[in-house]
Amino acid sequence: VSAPATLPTRGLCCGTNTESPLLQCTLSGKWINDLGSNMTIGAVNGKGDFAGSYHTAVKATPNEIQVSPLQGSQDRMNQNGQPTFGFTVNWSFSDSVTVFTGQCFLDENGKEVLRTMWLLRSHVDNIKDDWKATR
Repeated sequence: VSAPATLPTRGLCCGTNTESPLLQCTLSGKWINDLGSNMTIGAVNGKGDFAGSYHTAVKATPNEIQVSPLQGSQDRMNQNGQPTFGFTVNWSFSDSVTVFTGQCFLDENGKEVLRTMWLLRSHVDNIKDDWKATR
C-alpha cells in the first residue's frame, strides 16, 4: 500500500471492515490491511463524499508516523452494493500525497474487502527530478 509513502509496495491495498455487518459493502467503518495499516471512514453523505483518517504501518522516511487525514468519494449510482470509490491521503508526516481508487467487494464468505491501487506523489526540489516523484 516508496519514498515517504506508506502503503504496500505492490500497489495493492486490501482491507477488511471490522465494524460493518456482513452481506453489504459499506465504506464507513474501520479497515485494516494485510500490512497492519488502518483507516477509519466516517459516514458517506448523499453525494457520496466521505472523510476519515489513515494510520499507516509502512514508511520510507525517518519521520515519526502520524495519523493522516483522508477525503474521498464513492459511486452513488452503483445498484449492486459493491461501490467504486476514490480517496486522497495527505500525509501528516511527509511532503507527499497518495491517491487511491478501488472497489468494495463481498468475498465468498460475505466478508467486505477493499481492493485498491494507489499512486504516491512526493515533493521534489526541482523539475529535473520530476521523473522520480511519482510512484
